[in-house]
This record gives sequence, C-alpha cells and structure tokens, in this order.
Amino acid sequence: MAEIKDPENTIIMETTKGKVVISLFPDLAPGHVARIKELSREGAYDGVVFHRVIEDFMAQTGDVQFGKKGAETFNPARAGMGGSSKPDLKAEFSATPHVRGTCSMARSQMPNSANSQFFICFTDAPWLNKQYSVWGQVIEGMDVIDQIKRGEPVKDPDSIVSMKVAADA
Repeated sequence: MAEIKDPENTIIMETTKGKVVISLFPDLAPGHVARIKELSREGAYDGVVFHRVIEDFMAQTGDVQFGKKGAETFNPARAGMGGSSKPDLKAEFSATPHVRGTCSMARSQMPNSANSQFFICFTDAPWLNKQYSVWGQVIEGMDVIDQIKRGEPVKDPDSIVSMKVAADA
C-alpha cells in the first residue's frame, strides 16, 4: 500500500472492483478539493455509480443526485445529468496535465459548472488540459480503475462503495 503522507489531503475510495487511493491537490484547486472532501465526509459519494466509462479515455462518476444506488432520486437513465445540492464551483483550471490517473472535475459547456461529478483518466488526455479542474491523482489502485465496466451508459455499472478522507478512515 502507498504510504499516506498527508491524510487530510488523501481520499480512500472503495469501489466494487477494489480500493483506490487518491492524493489531493489543495494548492492547485482549493475549492474543488474542499468540495470533494465535504461530499466524501457527508457520505454523498457512497453508492454512486460509474455512469460513463470510455475505453482508452476515462471513468466518470460522482452524480450524487441521479447516480446514487438506493437513493430515492436514483435514475440510471439520468445519471450524469445531476450534481449535488451545493452550488456549482468556479473553474480552477491549471497547467497540470491530464495523464493516466489524473482526477478532474466533469462539467457542462460552462466553465464554472463543476459540482460533484468527476472523472479519472485511463490514459493521457492532453486535449483536456487547461479546460477542466484537476484536483487529484491516483497513487494506488489504477489497476482497479482499469477494471471498471465500460459503457455510455454502463449496463449494471460498478460503483463507489465508500469514499472517505484518509484522516477520517
């Protein structure tokens, strides 16, 4: 297991395929890191499906509104269209490249529309650079991310079992 140097800025995400450890970048995207930690601490991501998973590109999850299994609002057909009850975030674009294992916020065409959804890159995706807010990097468990079921939408999708800040785990 990767050594966790900064537990307050590390996420432990248990998925239906196994455990993933993500190092957060609070200096790069303070607002996005704060939101990820806030939603994790509320248990908002627990049970949320990976609704859009594209081979050689990325796995997207984090729709706490329509993508959370067992919730009243769970709607597989709408997963990917929702966010959280919190306001959208101001973009925090940076020169940090989208490479394998990069964690970045999903958004609509509007730059300041990121809310709760995020994606993890399977491969380098340079066309996303400076267009999406990078907030973390997988430091352990990319082999787990590689096993997530593909699809757009995904039939019988994998999900986040639990997502916690390491300091709380």
